[in-house]
Amino acid sequence: MRIPVRHQVSDQVATVVLDRPEALNALTPGARDRLIELFTDFSADPEVRAVVLTGTGRGFCAGADLRGGTGAGTPGTPGTPDTPPPERVVGDVSRVLRRGAQRLIGAVLDCEKPVIAAVNGTAAGLGAHLAFACDLVLAAESARFIEVFVRRGLVPDAGGAYLLPRLIGPRRAKELMFFGDALSAADAERLGLVNRVIADDELAATAGQWAARLASGPTRALALTKQLVDSSLESDRAAAFAAEAAAQELNMATRDAQEGIRCFVTRETPRFRGR
Repeated sequence: MRIPVRHQVSDQVATVVLDRPEALNALTPGARDRLIELFTDFSADPEVRAVVLTGTGRGFCAGADLRGGTGAGTPGTPGTPDTPPPERVVGDVSRVLRRGAQRLIGAVLDCEKPVIAAVNGTAAGLGAHLAFACDLVLAAESARFIEVFVRRGLVPDAGGAYLLPRLIGPRRAKELMFFGDALSAADAERLGLVNRVIADDELAATAGQWAARLASGPTRALALTKQLVDSSLESDRAAAFAAEAAAQELNMATRDAQEGIRCFVTRETPRFRGR
């Protein structure tokens, strides 16, 4: 069975494309597991220094595939292939979620390379959270974000109740999750969920430009910066300052840091190599 996820690495930028446009790129279990594998590999691969995640067609990702199986987190419709029978659904949900959607979101959050979401269309449920887990989010003007769970009588999963309050605060997060209304790209930018709204026909080019800049940057410093920012949301000041000092100590041993300092003194333009 074809896994609808394509990827390529060019000029140290990995581009991952969800390629199931007829289903708005809803994630099958195979596609979910492939994404986890790719992000884990990118994190460790010195030849990858930035990642772009996008989709084909009208959707970025419509969430878990509820029609064809258990999907990426939320249990599938009982009776469909690969779905536990009704009497087992409740006991299986927690396990499926931990091994599926939560692993995927964790793989993106833990990736040591900067990840850009280029949201080309609808991002719903798991798909919205997949975008929000990325470090930077570019959204096409036609994109929209939907906390769809309440429409199905479900609790948000895929890390949504962890991610959204940290991005926009608890009251805004509850509003989105309680009502499940579609959020336009412009409104998502206003709330701080999106870095930039881009014309549809310029999204890919802009994402490529941002990724190229990141791929030419000091890769280890960016990884440590990502770690510091993310962990600061759960740290007190003393712990955050200690982590900052430790990160600076580690980074000063890298060739890129030495290159940056040397070029500052000599007034040259540094060439960072990700080492």
